Amino acid sequence: MSSSERSPLIEAMLDAALAAGEGLKRDFANIAQLQIRHKQGLDDMFTEADLRAEQTVREILSAHQPDYGFLGEEGGMTVGADAANSWIVDPLDGTTNFLIGLPLFAVNIAMANEGRVIAGVTHVPMLGETFWAERGRGAYLNDVPIRVSERQEMIEAVLGVGIPFASKPRHEQFRAEMERLTSRVSGVRRLGAGAIDMVYVACGRFDAYWEQSVSAWDMAAGIVIVEEAGGKVTGTLGQPVDLFGGTVLASTPQLHAELIVALAPVDG
Repeated sequence: MSSSERSPLIEAMLDAALAAGEGLKRDFANIAQLQIRHKQGLDDMFTEADLRAEQTVREILSAHQPDYGFLGEEGGMTVGADAANSWIVDPLDGTTNFLIGLPLFAVNIAMANEGRVIAGVTHVPMLGETFWAERGRGAYLNDVPIRVSERQEMIEAVLGVGIPFASKPRHEQFRAEMERLTSRVSGVRRLGAGAIDMVYVACGRFDAYWEQSVSAWDMAAGIVIVEEAGGKVTGTLGQPVDLFGGTVLASTPQLHAELIVALAPVDG
């Protein structure tokens, strides 16, 4: 799709993601100078790079639609005059990767109407990859259409997963999932950035991604990108995906039902 065919909504979201990404690239080159701060515990970090990226996104999106609400990972919720519409933003998904010099991190921007995500952008600045989608208009990587994998069997599948770190819950559940799945699939990957995991499902690099403790800003953009690429997104029990429900399973349609069984709660 050419830039002339993109909607004004997507153009604004792309502008914001790319601008924030440029700032993150500058900060990535100077990681040693960044002051590391902590949220709930020592394993949950953020820096002024996160804050600067979120401010960049907020300024550009507010110029496009000043009345929309804004939910950012760093700044929380700002209620807008237009109660039906809101931006959902993770300015730096994969902060730990960023801080250890691993270039797998992303700017994640979604737009939700009445709680339903209708457009999403995931920009991976260090890899030069920008994924985006808008309801009814398909999914794209750098303006080239993308589709989910056509692999049919679980034994062929490569899965992405969010592993709970120290301060997150459901470690016993994760161990059970690994026991059920690792002997049945081609591979399991943990990238450390759920936004990237989701778009990798959308473009066919992964066959599925799931996480049992995930925030709205981590998965919102990926929901529409995966669905517009032909995939399926639900909670891990198979229920309709809830932005604030804490779980997500994004996969190809052909593997979804089998994965729901494998992810059944350990407590029944």
